[in-house]
Amino acid sequence: MSAPLIALISDFGTQDHYAGTMKGVILGICPGTTLVDITHEIPAHDVLTGALQLAAAYRYFPAGTIFLAVVDPGVGSSRRGIAAEAAGYRFVAPDNGVLTAVFRDEAPRKVVELTERRYARPTVSRTFEGRDRFAPAAAWLAKGIQLSALGRPAGSYIQLDLPAPQVSDDVLSGEVVVVDRFGNLVSNIDRRTFEAFARNGPVRIVTEGEPVARLVSTYTEIGPGELCALFGSSDHLELAVNTGHAGREMGGRRGSRIEVRRN
Repeated sequence: MSAPLIALISDFGTQDHYAGTMKGVILGICPGTTLVDITHEIPAHDVLTGALQLAAAYRYFPAGTIFLAVVDPGVGSSRRGIAAEAAGYRFVAPDNGVLTAVFRDEAPRKVVELTERRYARPTVSRTFEGRDRFAPAAAWLAKGIQLSALGRPAGSYIQLDLPAPQVSDDVLSGEVVVVDRFGNLVSNIDRRTFEAFARNGPVRIVTEGEPVARLVSTYTEIGPGELCALFGSSDHLELAVNTGHAGREMGGRRGSRIEVRRN
């Protein structure tokens, strides 16, 4: 039998002890767990980016993986902690919408509140529930308990209002939702929506009123410093500058408008 696997995503960064401490708690409960860091570099308190990054990664993990997602600006408040089963995986997170994009892909089969105190640390910090509530819950799942043991059914749960592309007769409108570390401007326009819109004739791509010269398959199809559009690894339309930073060079940021227009 393979070792249980927990994948972690947070806004804790790596400068401080937070991410490592959660791993220590997990290993204290379930020593044989394999731990994988998706990222701890989510911008502080940015639940939307956490949701999108988790959704971009989870489906590439083995079935049965447990995901521990801690991007939690409401730590210490009355917001709940939850655990969920969806798409053959289990998730532990604050109930603040960080699981929204995963649940958009596939509705959860079960969602429970983290109310059973025996599966948390004896004292729960008002400022570090990742250590004291969420990490123990994930570790106990790895150890073999059922999701339902963690608490009562959650009923409803928080969902973010994720921006969706809008289609009219002549324009497919979207927006930048992520600026990655390479400066690529990743939009909410997925390949299927784009191809359905473009099926009826030639199109051109415009961002904030400025035309994008080419839609390419790889960065190598353009010269250094040139701007292009392409479908990246998440299969969403993105704008990139070869060996450059599209965000800085174009002034692009989350919320910047991208349009696909019929010629």
